[in-house]
Amino acid sequence: MLAAGHAAVDLYQGAVPALVPFLVAERGYGYVAVSGVVLAATLLSSVVQPLFGLLTDRWRMPWLIPLSMVAAGAGVAVGGVAGSYALTCLAVALSGLGVAAYHPESARLARIASAGSHVRMSWFSLGGTLGFAAAPVLVTPLLAGWGLGASPLLAVPAVAGALVTLPAVLALTGGGDGGGGTRREGAGLVRRRDDWRSFTRLTLVIVFRSVVYVGLSTFVALYVGGGAAGAVALFVLFAGGAAGTVLGGRLAGRWGRVRTMRLAYAAAVPAVAGVVLAPGPAAYVFVAASSIALYVPFSLHVTLGQDLLPNRVGTAGGVTLGLAVSVGGLTSPLVGAVAEASSLRVALACLVVFPVLAWLLARTLEEPAGA
Repeated sequence: MLAAGHAAVDLYQGAVPALVPFLVAERGYGYVAVSGVVLAATLLSSVVQPLFGLLTDRWRMPWLIPLSMVAAGAGVAVGGVAGSYALTCLAVALSGLGVAAYHPESARLARIASAGSHVRMSWFSLGGTLGFAAAPVLVTPLLAGWGLGASPLLAVPAVAGALVTLPAVLALTGGGDGGGGTRREGAGLVRRRDDWRSFTRLTLVIVFRSVVYVGLSTFVALYVGGGAAGAVALFVLFAGGAAGTVLGGRLAGRWGRVRTMRLAYAAAVPAVAGVVLAPGPAAYVFVAASSIALYVPFSLHVTLGQDLLPNRVGTAGGVTLGLAVSVGGLTSPLVGAVAEASSLRVALACLVVFPVLAWLLARTLEEPAGA
């Protein structure tokens, strides 16, 4: 149930890039303008996500989960029919706020349900990745057939997801007051000191990963030509993430989380370069490879962060699970500006440096002692 809810809320993070070709076609927005829409969806989320983490570490707020899902859906639904650029940005900012509010508390409950297992957590993370993958499949046919005016229908998955998730939230929090969940959360965990230095390095790894992934998700549809070709590219990007998420949990069980993370970022370097350099349909192969490599460490970030901050599980979840996706949107206007000043190919080529930086920094991390 938690994985299904994660799919529902993260659908709206994937929906914003899926809206981009339609905002270009119907409203005439340029690269910088659509980058601004993505920025609006992610800026507020990036800023407040750690705040929600701090709040959920202090107070249990399970009611945030269904409420935030509805807010995420409402923002995207309104964004498609907003009458101006400013209103569009405000609407998708509301969606970003909903996403920010969802992740810290849901990560805390997922840790309770998974008993801290990174393999089990990968299935929770898979739910979010599948939501990303479903976004272009849902958004593109709907808006291609009826235009941006049909975007209010995109609120339906949010309501459905909130209804599906509610029983799990009530079960894990002892009827909704948070007490039962708090007791079970503390029962099986060994309290250790928070390692803020290592967590900061992990956060920077996540930031570098987010820049390249959000850059690809924002512009890859336009890079391959938009329309059906763009929808296929987004689906390949997001579906590859689902495969990478499951693979990451399996590989970590064999090799360990940190070693798996290092290998994944090393593989991401030639994969991202191939998106830009490969001719024609071969680019889709490298889009898939990039997504798999960038998502192998995704769920591992979450459990590793929670083990580094065992006394701040909500904060760790908010940063590693939510900030991992949203912070890259802060740099998307820069990518758009490079694209307008030179070309989209040059802008995407600049993204190759970020998996290199993530790999170098991941080499400084070690498995937490006693985790």
